[in-house]
Amino acid sequence: MSLKILPLTEIHWLQVAKIYEEGIKTGNATFRTQVPDWETWNSNCHKHSRFVIVNSEEEVLGWCALAPVSSRFEYRGVAEVSVYIKLSAIGNGIGSLLMKSLIQSSEENGIWTLYSSMFPENIGSVRLHEKFGFRKVGYRERIAELNGIWRDTIIYERRSK
Repeated sequence: MSLKILPLTEIHWLQVAKIYEEGIKTGNATFRTQVPDWETWNSNCHKHSRFVIVNSEEEVLGWCALAPVSSRFEYRGVAEVSVYIKLSAIGNGIGSLLMKSLIQSSEENGIWTLYSSMFPENIGSVRLHEKFGFRKVGYRERIAELNGIWRDTIIYERRSK
């Protein structure tokens, strides 16, 4: 399978949104219950560190992005990681290729800490983060509700080399 990693732009949004929606429907990817529109999503993510991975037919198989964790100056180098893989493409190394690109881009753009909060049930995400040197730094019990159920999250961080 021939794969390319490209900067995520508005032309990819329809496919990205479908993958995002697949993740939402699993109930283990995010507290969000609906996909934001392009303008909202675009304004909340770093422009320098967001990618799609496409096959030879230009089908988006996964996407990743970094978002600032705070508007405070002191935290300008801390970013939250999002990685979403098309359900039919899971298990093909897509997440690893995206994470590798995201880490490289983050370091080239002055990000010193990558942060990720995930549901403990999302084993694939936990393994992906651990594979790339993220370490568990926290556990938040019953931090928020999703569809009427209180959920826990675990926090992972990775410092730049």
